[in-house]
Amino acid sequence: MKNALKKLGAICLAVALFAFLVTSCAKAPENTTPAPAQITDQLGRAVTINAIPQRIVSLAPSNTEILFALGLGDRIVGVTDYCTYPPEAKKKPSIGGFSTPNIEEVIAKNPDLILAGDIHKDKVIPQLESKGLTVIALNPKTIDEVLAAITLVGKVTGAEKEAASLVTDMKGRIKAITDKTDNLTEAQKQRVLEIVWHDPLMAAGAGTLHDEIIGKAGGINIAHNLTDYADISLEAVIAANPEVMIADVGMGEGEDLPFQFLMSEPRLKETDARKNNRIYSINVELVSHPGPRTVTALEQIAKLIHPELFEEKS
Repeated sequence: MKNALKKLGAICLAVALFAFLVTSCAKAPENTTPAPAQITDQLGRAVTINAIPQRIVSLAPSNTEILFALGLGDRIVGVTDYCTYPPEAKKKPSIGGFSTPNIEEVIAKNPDLILAGDIHKDKVIPQLESKGLTVIALNPKTIDEVLAAITLVGKVTGAEKEAASLVTDMKGRIKAITDKTDNLTEAQKQRVLEIVWHDPLMAAGAGTLHDEIIGKAGGINIAHNLTDYADISLEAVIAANPEVMIADVGMGEGEDLPFQFLMSEPRLKETDARKNNRIYSINVELVSHPGPRTVTALEQIAKLIHPELFEEKS
């Protein structure tokens, strides 16, 4: 009997040791990371990350969209008043405006990471860093930089797999568009005007995400000779004779006023776009929030410019 008990005890001890060894050799949880680690943000700033952040404040709607798209909504402890997508973002505590966040409110959230933007580089970021807070700035100006921003957030937050999956999906959707538009001749491409406001009339010029999207969608941006978002005269628009006109809508109290302007301005009645009833609107957030929905903007604009390329076959 004693020998049997000894054997049983030995077996139990062996099982326990085996379990310990397996557990010890197992891969470390993904939400832990060697510290410190240094990254370079999209303003070219070197930032040290001491641990995977668990309390994140977002200072820009696009940053908030990226965080939610990576499944990190539960870590967000503060957003701006303009962070309205996805709908869950509106349930998060506010830290003030986009360009004017309340520094005291941000500090009160006790964040271990703050995601800022280019607009915050001169005043907000130095103020927050002077309090010992970790700040990373995202500043994507192109589609490739949007993908890089998502990858960076994934790396910093321990969501690298989720970021890689999202980027792969976005690249696939982009390719589905460009596979059809890259083969268009210059004559087949459509002259496009996209306005961001109507009074004064403002268009998206070179160096904007709008401009790149129009190009990838098979269009020729008639405001490409302008830089950034700039005023454009009606005379210049009429002379360029756009075949497609698109208005960004949903901006605050402006709602669809830019679209109504394109539809009703008498001096635009002789443009090809008006004569052929090719005036459209797009949600301003899709094209102004550089993040996961940037590809949605590309898909929508491509279908507006070249519906013949994207007709669903029955």
